[in-house]
Amino acid sequence: MTEMSYVDGNMLDGPMRELLTMDLSSAMGRCENCGMTGSMASLHVYSHAPGLVARCPSCEAVMMRLVRGPDRAWLDMRGTTFLQVPMPMQQPFSGPL
Repeated sequence: MTEMSYVDGNMLDGPMRELLTMDLSSAMGRCENCGMTGSMASLHVYSHAPGLVARCPSCEAVMMRLVRGPDRAWLDMRGTTFLQVPMPMQQPFSGPL
């Protein structure tokens, strides 16, 4: 069997930083529970808890949780099957994988 080469997860820093610094309100996501696809701006966000809870506008299933502490944040997107983010027209990343 041929071994494939890899680099460590630090390589994701640049591509992920580009992704997570964008306005996510126009990003599209799909609810894991009912399959509805829509913009993140359409989610119903509740802020009555220690963090933010975003629910599907169709079935009210939790799609995202965000909790911010003094020196870190936790993002849980288990209720979202994908997140499609619009990107500026550029060459796709083609570094070593």
